[in-house]
Amino acid sequence: MFIVNSYPMAIVFCVITMFCWGSWGNTQKLAGKTWRYELFYWDYVIGVLLVSLIFAFTLGSMGVNGRGFISDLAQADLKNIGSAFLGGVIFNAANILLSTAIAIAGMSVAFPVGIGLALVLGVIINYMGSQKGDPIFLFLGVGLIAMAIIINALAYRKASSENKKVTTKGILVSVLAGLLMSFFYRFIAASMDLDNFESPAAGMMTPYTAVVIFALGVFVSNFLFNTVLMKNPISGEPTNYKAYFKGKLSIHWVGILGGIIWGIGNSLNLIAAGKAGAAISYGLGQGATLIAALWGVFIWREFKNSPKGTNGMLVIMFILFVLGLVSIIYAGQ
Repeated sequence: MFIVNSYPMAIVFCVITMFCWGSWGNTQKLAGKTWRYELFYWDYVIGVLLVSLIFAFTLGSMGVNGRGFISDLAQADLKNIGSAFLGGVIFNAANILLSTAIAIAGMSVAFPVGIGLALVLGVIINYMGSQKGDPIFLFLGVGLIAMAIIINALAYRKASSENKKVTTKGILVSVLAGLLMSFFYRFIAASMDLDNFESPAAGMMTPYTAVVIFALGVFVSNFLFNTVLMKNPISGEPTNYKAYFKGKLSIHWVGILGGIIWGIGNSLNLIAAGKAGAAISYGLGQGATLIAALWGVFIWREFKNSPKGTNGMLVIMFILFVLGLVSIIYAGQ
């Protein structure tokens, strides 16, 4: 299987993750013009599972290093399979809430608040599980990003001061999504031998196998979580599976593309975790917050016609995010 053997390459993979995780929400924005996000999310989940299988049977099965996907799956302990599967269940609950937050508040709020919070808590949780990297620069970067999150939330409240109900709901749903999102990665990482992808300990999985089990957790749990949400949506009118199957093929492909984009980032991030460490790999990947905020501000114009001073707050937010990401990268040197 393909293994990352250098820290610079691991950083490149994490940066690709950052762009993938920060960009998939654009597909929801596109589909959302004519398609309920609960229906979009089914296609997104299919895309996540599809790309995990593609990685498993290509990069995860080629070459002479490590165990191939099939042999790795056959020897995996039930405990580790359950850990990766649970990671998928937790992620799915969090991501459905994040999709709801995007529909309510927009990308430039849902991502910085939700994923930004997940970054802060997730780095702490993953560092406690696998202490790799300089903690001073790692947590300095996390602190800078936390400040950026607060400034972004204040900017959004200022821009939406005439509609405080929507503002409050959007931020609260984003916070709840972030709290749940901070835990999923640790369960996947715990199922892998992060210290030795080439000869993993017996019973533990390679990142390719762990990602497939994780994706199955997302897919299976979606029958519960998304069905409940379709009948009792946080925002908008209830929908059903009949509406889903009436959707045009083109709109289904938009959702599948969103899942593929996110799934590529997820696979590359876990492949990089063996060299960069779980905390740094996860932290850089969740720099997706910055990418999503850029999409929301400059492409979707979510802060258009905002009160005076809002743009200055957004500039400060972006600067703090960049400084935070640089600090996290340096922590792994």
